[in-house]
Amino acid sequence: MYLAIVVLPILGSIVSGLFGRKVGVSGAQLITCISVITTTFMATIGFLEVGLNNIAVSVLLFRWVDTESLNVLWGFNFDCLTISMLIPVLIVSSLVHIYSIGYMSHDPHNQRFFSYLSLFTFMMIVLVTANNFLLMFVGWEGVGVCSYLLVSFWFTRIAANQSSMSAFLTNRVGDCFLTLGMFAMIWTFGNLDYSTIFSLAPYINGNIVTIIGICLLIGAMAKSSQIGLHVWLPLAMEGDIFHINNIFLFIYHKFDIGYL
Repeated sequence: MYLAIVVLPILGSIVSGLFGRKVGVSGAQLITCISVITTTFMATIGFLEVGLNNIAVSVLLFRWVDTESLNVLWGFNFDCLTISMLIPVLIVSSLVHIYSIGYMSHDPHNQRFFSYLSLFTFMMIVLVTANNFLLMFVGWEGVGVCSYLLVSFWFTRIAANQSSMSAFLTNRVGDCFLTLGMFAMIWTFGNLDYSTIFSLAPYINGNIVTIIGICLLIGAMAKSSQIGLHVWLPLAMEGDIFHINNIFLFIYHKFDIGYL
């Protein structure tokens, strides 16, 4: 069930994006909405199992990076914090999918839009449930790419293209600091796994831990549009497709910094 929480949104995105002409507009809408709503129900069940009983669930798929100095697994962790973050993320995503059925009913590119929405949901789930910083970075960058795709959905509008490029470049500033923080963790801890880093952090020099924390904080500030790195958000509001999608993106980016 926990693996299905991660997989269902990306399956809906693939079907809507690659096979949109075969399934049609109604089919793409139905498949993506059902996949996200089903994921929401499963996350709710997971909350009852994991959150209330305080029993974490780990799903390890395969070894991603295997070297002498660094080992990274492609795995997902469902604990109290993770499952608590998934509930609002998936509820907002489900509401956006349902609302978009009526709002985008006259748009000729419905399938592509719903594919972007489901891909956004998948990347956010990866970001929240990853069990190491490298996999979290994949979800982090995926959310940024999906933001770019959604802001520039009406790519024939000059304002949408300019706004999407501004959002993309501003977020790269934060991504640079996040990458520096990850390199500092590799140099200090020799690992990117959450459990390893959190268990060793109390025994590491406080200055190094502070530097790593500042790098992660600046990365989250850019993604969540905090003061100093907030210039992209008003432009994204101008170039975005509709107001509910702005709320969708805004809440997601706020979850990013709240989760970190």
